[in-house]
Amino acid sequence: MKQKRFWLMASVVLVVIMMIWGISSLFNKKPSVLSKPVEGSSATTSVGGMDGDVPWDYQVQQAKVGDLLDGDMVLLPNNERISNDQNFATGDQVYVLSYMQATMKTDSQGKNDVTLSQWKPIKTFKTKEEADKDLAELKVEIKTDVKLIGVYKTELDGKFRYFAVADLPTGQKVKQPIPEDRYTSFKSKKEVQVILEEVHDYSNYDQSMAKFRGWAE
Repeated sequence: MKQKRFWLMASVVLVVIMMIWGISSLFNKKPSVLSKPVEGSSATTSVGGMDGDVPWDYQVQQAKVGDLLDGDMVLLPNNERISNDQNFATGDQVYVLSYMQATMKTDSQGKNDVTLSQWKPIKTFKTKEEADKDLAELKVEIKTDVKLIGVYKTELDGKFRYFAVADLPTGQKVKQPIPEDRYTSFKSKKEVQVILEEVHDYSNYDQSMAKFRGWAE
């Protein structure tokens, strides 16, 4: 009887431990921009390396509808073909959301070789306000604290150049030229605040790329 009671209590304790472990795992997950990138997922413009295709940029431009072809339309002046989902007519003015992708390959020194695609139209709108609303959801600016690896200066012909190297939340490192006054203020710091632009893939929002967009201090 005592042996059965012992195994029953042991089973209950094991179940409780598994439940606690599962709950803690859920709360320890990081947002996509703060997670270390994997191939074909997240990346950052930096001196660090990674391989894969990543979303690079979006833009909104005005275009004119040209020929209508089997449910598609041709956008002028670049003769780009796209689905005519909103039943536009030849001669209509539309606003076009276009997408650019980057293919990143890492060389033997750990530096990124970036190849940019051509602009690809992905959606058309009747008004610029509608297009800008979609654009604002695909490109998001955030401020965050990052680890400052260090600052250094170089000299050539009596002229100095100053640089800072930071470790971004994605796990990548970025090196940027800085003025002398920022070099002086950064020398004693371990962390600095930066501005990142998070670019999301229009077909898979969870896939994103964080790009350095400046110092926030």
